[in-house]
Amino acid sequence: MSDATPSFRSLDPGAQVRPLSVRMTDDVRAQLDIMARLNNRSVTEEVREAIEAWIVRSKTDPKVLQRAATVKAEIERDAATKRGAIAAIFDQTDTKPAASAPKGAAAKAAAPASARAPIDDKAGE
Repeated sequence: MSDATPSFRSLDPGAQVRPLSVRMTDDVRAQLDIMARLNNRSVTEEVREAIEAWIVRSKTDPKVLQRAATVKAEIERDAATKRGAIAAIFDQTDTKPAASAPKGAAAKAAAPASARAPIDDKAGE
């Protein structure tokens, strides 16, 4: 096995492993059984190794890379549309006119205490 091909045996022990059912002809299954035996691996390990190797090869395939760029652009457009929809629903500014600022005694009562009392720079002397 090459270093470029990840091995299932090296996966994080906490990683979720999900089953996959694969249908194949009897002829292909017989060949798979032989290859697994020759490589001292289970059929499951042999299939997993083959899939992982295929994924590694696909990451450098120009056709796959082009399709990936197209799919990524579609995902980005879809995400932008959904962000816009959410913003239209929830990020609207209040359309009511802002209340005028209180004046006189009401303004003094609404202001924080630090803004109401004058600061005396010489008080600490």
